Amino acid sequence: MDCGDMFRRVLGKTLGFLGYTVQYGCIAHCAFEYIGEFVACSGPSMEPTITSHDVVFSERLSRHLCRIEKGDIVIAKSPFDPHMNICKRVIGLEGDKICTSGPSDVFKTHQYVPKGHVWLEGDNLRNSTDSRSYGPVPYALIRGRVCLKLWPPHNFGALNQSPTGRIVKRSD
Repeated sequence: MDCGDMFRRVLGKTLGFLGYTVQYGCIAHCAFEYIGEFVACSGPSMEPTITSHDVVFSERLSRHLCRIEKGDIVIAKSPFDPHMNICKRVIGLEGDKICTSGPSDVFKTHQYVPKGHVWLEGDNLRNSTDSRSYGPVPYALIRGRVCLKLWPPHNFGALNQSPTGRIVKRSD
């Protein structure tokens, strides 16, 4: 075997390996972009439903099919920092009337969710920066719907309903 044959053989194997790497990379990208992803959560805003270091699965099909509903927990891009994701519960959809005042406020204030937006809040209302601070969130910032808690193992399964009772019915 001369040097030319050995070079062609090594080059062929290297190009074959690169081809498989690109193929599998494309498959992984499409899976994470259009099917779902694993998300490690941090911060207290969704306690007690999701706590720091919980791992959840966020599916993307609901977002693409416009199937996000009130009560769903979603992963969205932060309206303040596009490099950061937030995990919040959908409290209102476009057209919904949301009470924006606190329970002890004498005068109640309301806001309507505009077209193409959702109202997001953390389950831990006392320790959550959410739509009460930054207003309605564009639907386009939603990355996926959390459908399953994977970690810790003793909490594996579907997620509970909102502990706050803040999900409002549409007022037509």
